[in-house]
Amino acid sequence: MKDIVGIRQNLHNNPGVSGEESFAHNLIVGFLKELNPTELNTNVGGYGVVAYWESGDANASTIAFRADTDALPTGHRCGHDGHTAIMLRFAETVSATRLKHNIVLIFQPEEETGKGAKKIVDSGLLDKYGVQAVFGLHNLPGFAEGMVVLNRNTFAAASCGVIYTLTGRETHASTPEKGLNPGLAVAETIERFNKLNVYSGKDLRLSTLICCRVGDEAFGTSAGKAEVMFTLRTLTNNGMQQLMRDADAIATEAAQRHGLKLEKQLREPFKATENSSEMVEQLHDIFSGMNVKYAESPFRWSEDFAEYLQKYRGAFFGLGSGENQPELHHPGYNFPDGIIETGAKCFELIMNNIEL
Repeated sequence: MKDIVGIRQNLHNNPGVSGEESFAHNLIVGFLKELNPTELNTNVGGYGVVAYWESGDANASTIAFRADTDALPTGHRCGHDGHTAIMLRFAETVSATRLKHNIVLIFQPEEETGKGAKKIVDSGLLDKYGVQAVFGLHNLPGFAEGMVVLNRNTFAAASCGVIYTLTGRETHASTPEKGLNPGLAVAETIERFNKLNVYSGKDLRLSTLICCRVGDEAFGTSAGKAEVMFTLRTLTNNGMQQLMRDADAIATEAAQRHGLKLEKQLREPFKATENSSEMVEQLHDIFSGMNVKYAESPFRWSEDFAEYLQKYRGAFFGLGSGENQPELHHPGYNFPDGIIETGAKCFELIMNNIEL
């Protein structure tokens, strides 16, 4: 454990943002080479690492486990350094165990931008190894250290950034009637988007205004172009599709009524992390000797682990990182090394007890 804690702190002191995780990649590869996996795949989807241990049983099923490796621009304020340390500790156990299942360990980059999981899936490695189920965890401030937090259905919300560009026609500020100023359309869009919000319950829908730009600082010119940006958020993938349709209809109607051209761009789309309920029920039984609880509701933040669950059975669960720990992404947040062993034990219990 002393070595693993040192590795976690080394990762913490050398953070790599999404797409720049070379330090973590090289550290992980060097560590895993000493454990002699059956196959070790490097630079998967950028700086991803996928290790495979074969059980030796031709009829064995294959289980995958995932840890994310990237940091925020402000450093490791989400605990991905701790998730990586948990997986490396678990890798030691895998390498020393007579395996019941074939095991795949995924060290995934680019989670914060929502791109990394899809790159791993698109690499084809999980299909190559015949993965039948995939599991992952995220540390959870606000819960007792080491507490396992489950959710039978959605664990984390769907979210997507959307940019609407409304283009009209500039004119001299003294003759605004000769131009097409998008300001009113933007104001109406913002007001109507606010009415889309449902702030609680299973039907939660959020359209959060992120940024608005209308024209330029040119006092002799009536604005001719605007951008308005929102983050949309729901608790289910079907709910996100409906919210996106509702949002598009509002923006389209406003643009048409004011004679404006409308363009749309998406940013950082995350699907809802929708667990396989039967896998979660098994986890509840498997973790029976631990401090376990079901979450009262899905978490509003998003997690690109959802991409794995679109294709494979599995479950994403939480691991408490302290009731007084600042929230994820807070400047004062720091992953507690005391839960590394607990997280690795969770994965070990799944490896030895899950039934597929």
